[in-house]
Amino acid sequence: MTTRYAALLRGINVGGARKVPMADLRALMENLGHDDVRTHLQSGQAVFSSGHGDEESLAAELARGIERHFGFGVEVIVRDHAYLRAVADACPFPAADLEPRQLHVTYFSAPVTPDRFAEIDPAAFLPEEFRLGDRALYLYAPNGLGRSKLAERLAKPRVTRGVVATTRNWNTVLKLVELTAPAA
Repeated sequence: MTTRYAALLRGINVGGARKVPMADLRALMENLGHDDVRTHLQSGQAVFSSGHGDEESLAAELARGIERHFGFGVEVIVRDHAYLRAVADACPFPAADLEPRQLHVTYFSAPVTPDRFAEIDPAAFLPEEFRLGDRALYLYAPNGLGRSKLAERLAKPRVTRGVVATTRNWNTVLKLVELTAPAA
């Protein structure tokens, strides 16, 4: 049985560094034995079908392949359709009422607990807000991610230590749900 997955690559094709052409990424993933490989945008999303492995082993395999092929390391998170759908469905903010640029999800490679964020005073960042989910953090940034002081604080190494964290805007969150959906 095959499962549809999304691979989230952290920090590629940003500011001219760590270039990963999407055609090369698709070919690499096909060479790793994955089917129906597609990429979305240039910022590090690929979807694929696989009948072997689990999310962690698939992520590790892809990270090793990228390092061998491109010569640099890239952190990778792999999640299946059911998880991506559950994250979208569990959004604690009124997504339908917000502009997609105002809402983001940070995906984590492992569960995170509230104590990791204890030193962040939520009131100091209002109207920006965040909420934790299942290996995810939802961020409401009314002026966008680029201007968000809270996003900057949430990305500090002392907050993300020990986990891979990669953020996607709400449009991408929904597109990944769509692209990983089982064929009708």
